Amino acid sequence: MLTLYHHPRSTYARRVVIGLLEKQLEYTSVVIDMGKREHRGPAHLAMNPYGRVPVLADDDFVLYESATILRYLEETRPERPLLPSAPRERALTDMHMRLCDIQLARHTGIIIFPKRFLPKERWDTQAMTAASQEIQRHLDILEPQLADRTYLVADQFTLADLAYIPFVHFLPIMDVATPPNVQRWVDHLLARPSARSTVPDV
Repeated sequence: MLTLYHHPRSTYARRVVIGLLEKQLEYTSVVIDMGKREHRGPAHLAMNPYGRVPVLADDDFVLYESATILRYLEETRPERPLLPSAPRERALTDMHMRLCDIQLARHTGIIIFPKRFLPKERWDTQAMTAASQEIQRHLDILEPQLADRTYLVADQFTLADLAYIPFVHFLPIMDVATPPNVQRWVDHLLARPSARSTVPDV
């Protein structure tokens, strides 16, 4: 039985929720109250010593990194696949997931956390500007790759696209100019029922 420990405002946890919805998998949802610092309590730290969400428990087997969780779900529950079957396309999917984390997600955290949760006087504007520039560079690299394509890999919705959804949701507050092919792709992703049903309240 799958149990997901998460918080609805967590971008990385949202990834896993979207994956579970796309694969139509049943799971038990346990919301970790981060405002009450439950993620730093002994029970949660026993599952994830880093004190973060998400955490997925499959009976007594525990994982606490979102991309790994998504790949594990593919390996153990291959119905409604989110990975292509061909080795090269699977490799491309993995590459795009890694690039999402390195070139986009890492920088978005510098911007969206303060803009969502901190007063403006506490913003590190220099770091946020540098992060916006890195995000812009990544979007400009993606732009030609998405010409005449609906999705990143194999012309099908895969984990490569899914990995981006929680982060591109916040592009309007990242101080970037989204190129047209990227914007079309983003609009398509955010229109999916799994994306629309998991929009955070802040």
